Amino acid sequence: MPFWSQRSFAQTGRNALIELGLRPLTIDDVERVARRGEKVELSQAARQRIAAARKVVDDTVASGKAAYGISTGFGALKNKAISAADQAQLQKNFLTSHAVGVGNAFPQDVSRAILLISANGLSQGHSGVRLETVQAMLELLNHGVTPVIPEKGSVGASGDLAPLAHMAQVLTGNGDAYYQGKKMAASQALTEAGIVPRVLAAKEGLGLSNGTAVMTAVGALAVHDARILAETADVTAAMSLEALMGTDAALDERIHAAKPHAGQQAVAAHMRQLTKNSQIIASHKDCDRIQDAYSLRCTPQVHGASRDAIAYVKKVIETEMNSATDNPLIFENGQVISGGNFHGQPVALAMDFLGIAVAELANISERRIFRLVDPKLNEGLPAFLIQDSGLNTGYMIVQYTAAALVSENKVLAHPASVDSIPTCANQEDHVSMGTIASRKAAQIIDNVQHVLAIEALCAAQALDFRLPLTAGNGTKKAHDCIRQKVPHVDADRPIQPDILAVTELVRTGQLAQSTQNQG
Repeated sequence: MPFWSQRSFAQTGRNALIELGLRPLTIDDVERVARRGEKVELSQAARQRIAAARKVVDDTVASGKAAYGISTGFGALKNKAISAADQAQLQKNFLTSHAVGVGNAFPQDVSRAILLISANGLSQGHSGVRLETVQAMLELLNHGVTPVIPEKGSVGASGDLAPLAHMAQVLTGNGDAYYQGKKMAASQALTEAGIVPRVLAAKEGLGLSNGTAVMTAVGALAVHDARILAETADVTAAMSLEALMGTDAALDERIHAAKPHAGQQAVAAHMRQLTKNSQIIASHKDCDRIQDAYSLRCTPQVHGASRDAIAYVKKVIETEMNSATDNPLIFENGQVISGGNFHGQPVALAMDFLGIAVAELANISERRIFRLVDPKLNEGLPAFLIQDSGLNTGYMIVQYTAAALVSENKVLAHPASVDSIPTCANQEDHVSMGTIASRKAAQIIDNVQHVLAIEALCAAQALDFRLPLTAGNGTKKAHDCIRQKVPHVDADRPIQPDILAVTELVRTGQLAQSTQNQG
């Protein structure tokens, strides 16, 4: 079962409100709605755009004019005319035939993000879905009714058809949903939440299903979590630098001004701040070790490159989630134009890049973990960070776990976007695999969260052995944060609960936040 199958969301009762169509939706907006239950409504501008596009659809149906997906069938069946009388049945048939996803369901926070990003795309006013249908999507969000959406079945072009069909079915009272912590039939969830099921009209089945909202939703939450990881990786690296009696010379501002990548400069500055006033570093300023191993010395260059990659992916995802990704699209002059905005290639490439970039944070972290537990490499620390080693194994095997995770990431980091396979009788002959790229990146992030937690545990244990010398302003606070959850290991005891406890500090950003306001 994947890591995210257990994730849900919490309704906070806050009065905050996100108004779609007033400004571009951000990744932080998505996280607040998806995980904290923040409420959503449509702005007046969005309502007007949606209504104007819908009029074009209604006029097209009334005129009998041929327009793909409005008065015709779909995909390779594009030349099959559909009468106005058959439109409601067509929408029902569309969702029934397309809801063929398999595998575990997405966690509730992802499904909520899918609903939000779908509604935001429809609010651009190019899809022709009725205003009341978009409002019904927001009702699901605001009442805590979450569609059960299988995670597998999208090839990432012609939209995320199968998973989005599962989402759209819930609006009609079909499929399954989560409500008040329970999985149930969607019809029951709607009844208990006081929501009336919708009967979809012309173009709505296609408009709800033919977009990139699934890959983009997974991507948005992944980027949010990756940004936390980038901050946290600096913290664990700084702790390891001190614990391994490394020098801060490689953090010198002049070095990074000579190679002025923004991420590299940000990491170096962050680590200088974290290690400021470190008695440990000061204690060996004049030692004969001229320079450290790459996993210590090159941290700004490696972490910085990942930061720059995350920033690029954030821009791509925020562009995508504020786009109309349906087909055909409707424009002000009443034209209905077929195109390819459902194709997920921008997201696919970006999410493959994100997976690679975040995997590198774990690759270099594992090398620091290895140095922390090996007495030949760690400047006087006990073997495997435990007194009386031999009788005690200490942190020996946590390095194995880290090694397993980084090796798994190397498999997961293979790009999904280099693959394509024809679908729909070769009408759809190039696809992006963007949803697979997003899912892989999210799994990599989960693995990296555990690796950084293991580094934090090992570094905290090592810093204990450096006492009475104290760590820097920020690293000391990180050490204290860990020790509030996990005590020093004096003799062998169960370590897995410690890993899980610190992983939660990493996942939620608490470990990174603990270092702020250092004075």
